[in-house]
Amino acid sequence: MLLCRSSALFAPSFNAKTSQNLCSYFTKKTQLVSFSKNSPIFCSYSYLFAKPTKDTNFIGAHNLLMKKKATFCNSAISATSRSDEKAVGGNVVSKRLKKKVRRDAPEGVLRFKLDMCSKAGDVVEGLRLYDEARRNGVELNQHHYNVMLYLCSQNRGENGSDLKLICKRGFEIFQQMIIDKVPPNEATFTNAARLASVMEDPEMAFDLVKQMKGFGIMPKLRSYGPPLFGFCKKGMVDKAYEVDAHMIESGVVAEEPELSSLLKISADINNADKVYELLHRLRTSVRQVMESTVRVIEDWFKSEHAAKTGKGNWDVIKVKEGVVRGGGGWHGQGWLGHGQWRVVRTQMDKKGVCGSCGERLACIDIDPRETENFAISLSKLAFGREVKADFIQFQEWLQQHGPFDAVVDGANTSLINQQTFNFSQLNTVVNRLQDMSPSKKLPLVILHKSRVNGGPAQSPYNKKLLERWKNSGALYATPAGSNDDWYWLYAAVSCRCLLVTNDEMRDHLFQLLGTSFFPRWKEKHQVRLSVSRSGIALHMPPPYSIVIQESENGSWHVPTTTGDDLETPRQWLCATRPVK
Repeated sequence: MLLCRSSALFAPSFNAKTSQNLCSYFTKKTQLVSFSKNSPIFCSYSYLFAKPTKDTNFIGAHNLLMKKKATFCNSAISATSRSDEKAVGGNVVSKRLKKKVRRDAPEGVLRFKLDMCSKAGDVVEGLRLYDEARRNGVELNQHHYNVMLYLCSQNRGENGSDLKLICKRGFEIFQQMIIDKVPPNEATFTNAARLASVMEDPEMAFDLVKQMKGFGIMPKLRSYGPPLFGFCKKGMVDKAYEVDAHMIESGVVAEEPELSSLLKISADINNADKVYELLHRLRTSVRQVMESTVRVIEDWFKSEHAAKTGKGNWDVIKVKEGVVRGGGGWHGQGWLGHGQWRVVRTQMDKKGVCGSCGERLACIDIDPRETENFAISLSKLAFGREVKADFIQFQEWLQQHGPFDAVVDGANTSLINQQTFNFSQLNTVVNRLQDMSPSKKLPLVILHKSRVNGGPAQSPYNKKLLERWKNSGALYATPAGSNDDWYWLYAAVSCRCLLVTNDEMRDHLFQLLGTSFFPRWKEKHQVRLSVSRSGIALHMPPPYSIVIQESENGSWHVPTTTGDDLETPRQWLCATRPVK
């Protein structure tokens, strides 16, 4: 910590080329005493745990306060029991006591109360606590300020005057944070941008996002929401495109809400080229779209401008080359054809034939290099969450006994519609897959070690099954303490084969994969099961890709999120027009 008199000023230790621009929004002249990067900031009117001190006695007052703080901590430390002292090998302060000291300190109490306000959305109580803390000289840190900014940005007020007052207070708090030289983070800027959005000022929101890089902070997708949606709402198309370009430059991938807003504003101004581009971005990153987005696409195809847009004559060879280059399902050569579009909601049959136009959808290829890279990233994630030696042993085993035509999530398959682990049901699936296999090889069954050694596995019939699979090199028992999800997913990806499981793979484990490749891989490799009185049914991957498709004759098919393709047929939007 740097201590000085008010006559000696230091610059903030975090580097920001644009900090002057940022401060120009809010700051006013004041005498500041600076800080090192992670230490608190003291103004000439600042505080720690006591009343504000005068400028001339700052150092003395600070030392006095620090002595009091040290005395308080030492008193707490001395209260540690001898048993605690022995337990930590001579370390007097137990972790529990340290945590209690932090929690009971004024800053800790304030943090807890503000977090409760955040959960309840109580901005009035939050502002009261903030004002009280400043009067009492409680030292505010980054978390305190961020919670207050969040509260102010999320509260809409009961009327216009309340809203303006809350926004005004929010910016005052942001101003104070800058004056106190508390280093901001991504949440700080994002919440400030949200405040600007509430005030219907997307320009300020975008300026705040642009300031982030100057502080060494990378914007997130949520950072771009306030300016992008604000510009779209106001119909400021060029500015919305500018935000989109900045987002792409920052390596942030837009999701459906952002793309849908850009699509709507582009359709509203009849920017056909931009609509075409955004449909393809939806195709690559979203695949199936929500009803709200479907309506935007539907309105575009029904518009007069869409009817007038397109090539009357096109190079058929270039279109075919584009389809091959893209792996099928799209060509990227622009709008094809002329005339009014015929737009209907429809369904596909089991072969992927459209119930409206009769066109058969494509099964889009996956680049083998993508699969290889995905397997590598998957193993890296597994190494970080499993015992590395165990997973390496599995990889070596897989190289020795693989490849397989199918991998079975044994636990999931055995428990579908069952109260207890059902080896007979698992065996039926295994035999069915072996019959379907061109090589007639048994599929790989992944089971946790506890499932192989205990419970139903001890019955004579089940022992024989397990012994047969083991002797055939078709059973792998994952070690104690492991998560078998990593094992069966890696095996299926590395063998480039079918994966039998009803696990939708939506939990946090699979979210770690964070790639658009995973849903494409699932679509082409996951086999689902249904169990009824008539027996077990295997639902193979569809022979077509459930993704926005653009055909060689210029028609479009857009899958919606309505329906699941098993019990309820998925709804599609079909847009076609006469080909001249």
